[in-house]
Amino acid sequence: MMSRRRRSTRQPRNTGFSQRPFSELRNPIPPVELISADQVETIHEASLKVLRDIGLKVGSAVALDLLAQAGANVEHDTGRVRFDPSMVEEMLIGIPSEFTIHARNPDKTVTVGGNSLTFATVCGPSFVSDLDRGRRAGTLEDMHNFVKLSASLNVFHHEGGSGCEPLELPPETRHLDMMLAQTTLCDKGWQPCWLNSAQRARDCIEMAKIALQTDDDGLRARPGIIGGINTNSPLLLDDSQAEGLIEFARAGQPIHVTPFTLAGAMSPATIGGSLVQQNAEALAGIILGQAAARGAPVFYGHFTSNVDMKTGSPAFGTPEYAQSVLVSGQMARRYGLPIRSSNTTASACVDAQATYESDMSINACVQGHINVMMHAGGWLEGGLTCSFEKLILDAELLQMQSALLEPIDLSSDAIGLDAIAEVGPAGHFFGTAHTLARYETAFYNPILSDWRNYETWRDDGGKTATERANAIWKQLLLEYEKPPIDPAVEEELEAYVARRKQEIAAA
Repeated sequence: MMSRRRRSTRQPRNTGFSQRPFSELRNPIPPVELISADQVETIHEASLKVLRDIGLKVGSAVALDLLAQAGANVEHDTGRVRFDPSMVEEMLIGIPSEFTIHARNPDKTVTVGGNSLTFATVCGPSFVSDLDRGRRAGTLEDMHNFVKLSASLNVFHHEGGSGCEPLELPPETRHLDMMLAQTTLCDKGWQPCWLNSAQRARDCIEMAKIALQTDDDGLRARPGIIGGINTNSPLLLDDSQAEGLIEFARAGQPIHVTPFTLAGAMSPATIGGSLVQQNAEALAGIILGQAAARGAPVFYGHFTSNVDMKTGSPAFGTPEYAQSVLVSGQMARRYGLPIRSSNTTASACVDAQATYESDMSINACVQGHINVMMHAGGWLEGGLTCSFEKLILDAELLQMQSALLEPIDLSSDAIGLDAIAEVGPAGHFFGTAHTLARYETAFYNPILSDWRNYETWRDDGGKTATERANAIWKQLLLEYEKPPIDPAVEEELEAYVARRKQEIAAA
């Protein structure tokens, strides 16, 4: 039976919708095995051939030295690295299959791995949208609002990347403002938006130490953040991503290695070929993490999808994307590693396409036993935009999935044989004691679904789900209460940000 730790949290007041309590989520459904065990080995063996015969180009001298010391065949002049299959197999031994992310609020701590399922909000968009102001460049206010909503919505276990980037701020330092918001406006675990340099990764680690009031050894023993890097598909790991990975591995913070393999553009124009390339690139990055610190919690990342061959535009939430999610889950389980994937859509607005592509993505993640679902709330336009209305619609989809995964109560009291006998043939159950005792708790209570008939819906304003979502996120912001934080800790975080901005400006 599914194991679940229930935790009560403050609920929104007078919002007109219901939230499920914050809780860790476990997936009791057996993972879908889309391909056979033999085919899993086919992908594995083909990946080993890619790593042995073609290799990967690595742009960091630090990473090249580490890989050479670990036994890889390194051409320092070209940056080409080739991996003997026996080395790959040996380096995959001893990587944690599970880890815990310790939140600033201990009640929001979650474990990742096995049959756990963690939902994290969107990370990385440059643009933001809502029904009132349309699509626009992200601002500091937008970013703050998105983090506040991430904190307010119980279905999200993890602040995934502070929503949009505040583009009015200097690019050299805006990551500090984003992480300050994540550590002070939200009390959940968090992921920095970008780990595209060793120093930015170090900033993240130092701010996590301050937020959790710990030191290097304490953070290593009790990780507080999840990191992520992308390979530059095909077969390239640049210096910034490599060195961000090294910093996180040495600090003992979980980090996923996620190739960005779009079939037909950055990988072969077949899902099978793209999965082989994804697997090879992911294994190479995982090995680099182990070369930096054996036993570091470096895990498997998936982002394989396809492109529209007529335009070259990325396509997301497609059947091919769902297939790659399921097979990637099988590959991660073959290596005994946790896995991240994403809720995705290529739709430019919050419409039916956005919903069915997200639903396809989410279902694949649930069926494939994905452990960390990044971009689970708010992703729009292939990741270029974070949408406030989409965040609420995604929360509804995720709450429904959470309810689906709840165990069914088959106790004698729940079955209600006495109620069935009381009603008998041709009666109804509305007025029975069995029904009245469950009046408010019997069934899933939605965030924004409207189950009234047409006339009642029309007479009450006739709002669409997107329009109702618009009202909900605004109400949540009105009711937002900043999670408690020790003023001394907040001052220390602010002082770190101010000092680092001065150092960066002077460099």
